[in-house]
Amino acid sequence: MLKQTHPKLPMRNKAITREFYCNQMGFEVFGADFEGYLMVQKDQIQLHFFEFSNLNPLENYGQVYIRTQGIEGVYNELLKNKVAIHPAGHLQTKPWGQKEFSILDPDHNLLIFGESVF
Repeated sequence: MLKQTHPKLPMRNKAITREFYCNQMGFEVFGADFEGYLMVQKDQIQLHFFEFSNLNPLENYGQVYIRTQGIEGVYNELLKNKVAIHPAGHLQTKPWGQKEFSILDPDHNLLIFGESVF
C-alpha cells in the first residue's frame, strides 16, 4: 500500500531555500538539522531538499505537482507574500479539468499547484 510521497529536490544554498519556503511560502522546517539537507512541511505536504552546490538553475528540471483545496486562496496568499508567479503559469483552468498555477523556487524547481474543477 502506498501512502505518501515526499519529493526530494535540489538546492544550491540551504539558507536561501529555507528563507524562501518558510518566509515567503509559509512552510515550517521539521526534523533534525542535517548538513546539506532540508525538510519543510505545510498542511499535509512535505518537501525535502538535498544540497547540490554546482546546480545550474537554468538546467534544473526538478518539478512537483501539489494538489490543493481552495486554490484561489493559496494563489492570493503567495501574491501577498510577493512570490513571483511563473510567467506562463498564472491561475487558469486547464482543458484537462484542473485549475492550476505555477512558480519557480530560487533553484528553478517548478512547483505546480492544482485543484480539480469537476
